[in-house]
Amino acid sequence: MSQITHLVGSRTYLFADLRELLAKASPARSGDYLAGVAAGSAEERVAAQMALADLPLTRFLNEALVPYETDEVTRLILDRHDAAAFAPIRHLTVGGLRDWLLGDEAIEPVLARLAPGITPEMAAAVLKIMRIQDLVLVARKCRVLTRFRNTIGLPGTLSTRLQPNHPLDAPSGIAASLLDGLMYGSGDAVIGINPATDNVPQVIKLLGMLDEIIARYAIPTQSCVLTHVTNTMAAIERGAPVDLVFQSIAGTQAANASFGVDLALLAEAREAALSLRRGTLGDNVMYFETGQGSALSSNANHGLDQQTCEARAYAVAREFKPLLVNSVVGFIGPEYLYDGKQIIRAGLEDHFCAKLLGLPMGVDVCYTNHAEADQDDMDVLLTMLGAAGCTYVMGVPGADDIMLNYQTTSFHDALYARRVLGLRAAPEFDAWLRGMGIFTGAGPATLSGAVPAAFRPALLP
Repeated sequence: MSQITHLVGSRTYLFADLRELLAKASPARSGDYLAGVAAGSAEERVAAQMALADLPLTRFLNEALVPYETDEVTRLILDRHDAAAFAPIRHLTVGGLRDWLLGDEAIEPVLARLAPGITPEMAAAVLKIMRIQDLVLVARKCRVLTRFRNTIGLPGTLSTRLQPNHPLDAPSGIAASLLDGLMYGSGDAVIGINPATDNVPQVIKLLGMLDEIIARYAIPTQSCVLTHVTNTMAAIERGAPVDLVFQSIAGTQAANASFGVDLALLAEAREAALSLRRGTLGDNVMYFETGQGSALSSNANHGLDQQTCEARAYAVAREFKPLLVNSVVGFIGPEYLYDGKQIIRAGLEDHFCAKLLGLPMGVDVCYTNHAEADQDDMDVLLTMLGAAGCTYVMGVPGADDIMLNYQTTSFHDALYARRVLGLRAAPEFDAWLRGMGIFTGAGPATLSGAVPAAFRPALLP
């Protein structure tokens, strides 16, 4: 493909191909500097962004960033592209798409019809020339509904993953965290455990425990043990009560291979979960996690910037109609997102990009202790995500995951967001909270302060 140039004053900037243009146009972040693909100066970044704004969207259909012949994610993106859905914006440039998305014509049903016609690279391109307020406004207009035992993603809602991790997988510790989360109204997206001992027998044990609790108290939610997809498939074969199949995914075939997965394996896992027919309201049975920097960490980014790689992961996710997707935005560390400013921007980018592509996107609002970030930064990101219509966030006791050793959001953080922004849990879960007496009144999140009668026999001798 031809080179791309842009004149700034008396200097002409040259970009060898679309891959380099996207990388140089990306807002500054440590991972791209580490990869050697970032712009060399702020002026070069602006030149790349201006050149990108003038680029026709059709170029993304004619120039593969990772070779079609050697990468199954590229083949998935191009083979699944919906030309009819793309037709209304086919004539636009990247800058024209930005203007159209911000306009009044781009309303929820229009954006939903458009989603199959947008490639991840188009979404990655347009967000590189958008301000944070642009990312919030457009994402808020994108609504994606999914169902298993409740309805996730409705307007006016913010769901949460209740994350009762324990460093020893101790049932009493998990149960205590689970009760704590439920008493704050957390857990409608999923009750999901990261197992400390990651093998099939332990996965089956944890799944059984969660299934028993959900059934005993008739909680309208779903469970998941976040183990490798092959462990979950083995658990299904042994008769375990699997609701959701979890897997970390990335944006290139080589990066997914480093996770031990490919598209065929994910399809097999989905079919196995569907065969159990455990959903009462719907059949969205997959749960995916992503994160900027994962492809680079496995030396599988093919010269792409980390945000564009991340966007390509969303093509993998939407192929399998997931119940939930989330970016673990600050989990990898400052090597990829150095400080609070970079984490905030990346979290809003990931949410915008996935929603535009038609995914039920949540964000793990998190950072590691060696990053130049703190809980104030996370409060800013959480609040902006709530305003942007984020599908769900995490709930960990005290915001401190003692097993995975990173800082995220707590049960009371989610309660804060619901109260400030006037949001509720998923409707079926919200009704259960009020029926149990955990929430009272007509407000979005008013705690009763009393332990539900149904819980007392499990707490008192």
